[in-house]
Amino acid sequence: MRASTYPLVDADEAAALVLDRTPVLPKERVAIGEAVGRVLAADISAPAELPAFATSAVDGFALRASDAGETLRVIGESAAGRPFAGGVERGTAARILTGGVLPAGADTVVMVEDVHLAGEAVTIPRDLRAGSNFHRPGADVKAGEVVLKAGAQLGAAELGLVAALGFAEVEVYRRPRVALLSTGDELVEVGRTPGPGQITDSNRWALLAALREAGVDVRILGIGPDEPLALRGLVVDALDAADVLVTSGGVSVGTHDLVKPLLESLGTVHIGRVKLKPGKPFTFATLPAGKLAFGLPGFPVSSLVTFEVFVRPSLRKMQGFARLQRPTLPVRLGYDARATADRTEYQRVTLRREGAELVAETTGSQSSSRLLSLAGAHALVRIAPVDGGVKAGTIVDAMILALP
Repeated sequence: MRASTYPLVDADEAAALVLDRTPVLPKERVAIGEAVGRVLAADISAPAELPAFATSAVDGFALRASDAGETLRVIGESAAGRPFAGGVERGTAARILTGGVLPAGADTVVMVEDVHLAGEAVTIPRDLRAGSNFHRPGADVKAGEVVLKAGAQLGAAELGLVAALGFAEVEVYRRPRVALLSTGDELVEVGRTPGPGQITDSNRWALLAALREAGVDVRILGIGPDEPLALRGLVVDALDAADVLVTSGGVSVGTHDLVKPLLESLGTVHIGRVKLKPGKPFTFATLPAGKLAFGLPGFPVSSLVTFEVFVRPSLRKMQGFARLQRPTLPVRLGYDARATADRTEYQRVTLRREGAELVAETTGSQSSSRLLSLAGAHALVRIAPVDGGVKAGTIVDAMILALP
């Protein structure tokens, strides 16, 4: 064992330092089918108006409002994709289906439920208003209008709009390529029976889920050996294709904790300890060619909490997101929260609604090894370092993971 030479960095300062040294990745063009969840890298303007022509909003009859109360001769039909070739004149009407093009001469559509049809003659009501029941050209989007701004995340509605405007490709920011590594000879693969002193590698799968939820491409490196040269070779090879290295374990001060020395040899370690509970040994380094490395603690909760506080915002910045952090809401503590004298603490809670307020209840023991404290948690409440803890009823900030 040896004493750490890394200063304890304030949690907020550490988070700001990570983001300051996080680059935004280059742009690329992708097919819209591959753009789900991606971040738009350039504004999209409409090349033409939408809709491009007047279309019926209902099934009914297209006619002239000045023919109100008359019996009209039905001269044709306009259906979606099969417009009526003729025009509507005085005393005539055209049957029209939803999405059909409004024929020339018509200025209103009457719903089929509001007319009386006898053969090819239709009697229409007396109270008609021109402009009813159809969509005018440009009613949705004007030509030249900016419909999506750079920084927008592309979901179902956004990609539908992109397709409606005729764009088969979009310009987005590249996804980060992350190499994920567990370290420690005590780890065994899930499904294998641990031997004496061994544990199952659960961090890999928890972090894999967190990374994929953050929208990145992940290469799993497996379990790294507690042998410096072999570990270095594994990491160096992985960094050829990766933008980011994420490790779990091996960042404390034991003789087998090799991640910090390895990162020191490869680049610059900016953070080696942080005033955070759980997650004090969190490590952040920059590597050549703009690559980043995050050394997360080995305890499962410490690993996931430091991921949420430091890694996820960095990965979102790399992808061009405008909002980097998870949403935060004020919540009222429903329990007396112990505080740590010298570190900010993120405690795991569930939330319940009480009137207009959200009330936070502890998930039980907050031990950094107790992954059950995060399973089903709705939020992480931020408890500042104060003497005597924080009493129930106090309003605190909560990082929202999932709403109840």
